[in-house]
Amino acid sequence: MSTGNTIAPAIRYGAVTFDCSDPAELARFYGEALGLPVAYSSDDFIMLGKEGSAGLGFNRLADYRRPTWPDPSQEKQAHIELGVDDLEAARSHLLALGAVEPPTQPQPDRWRVLLDPAGHPFCITTLV
Repeated sequence: MSTGNTIAPAIRYGAVTFDCSDPAELARFYGEALGLPVAYSSDDFIMLGKEGSAGLGFNRLADYRRPTWPDPSQEKQAHIELGVDDLEAARSHLLALGAVEPPTQPQPDRWRVLLDPAGHPFCITTLV
């Protein structure tokens, strides 16, 4: 989409940030799951990532409420899709790191839905 004769500025994807009650706990989970180091850390915010690549951020929210997926009473705010080679091996590894597997699995032969330690749903799939 053009905005006339102006040239669009360069825009780069930098990160996705998840709200949570405990940034350190969530950063530990995703850091171990994805092999990402801490790029920045404060009491209220942690950014994981490697130089030159997009990262994942975790922001402390004082009144954070866990998603209740699949119950819509507290909708998920976002979710991440993770590509894996072996669904069962990845599932077992992520559960050992602190993920939880909800009973609802829409298409378990194609992907699995798990919940991170702060309750955010995320998917693992061999399709990515």
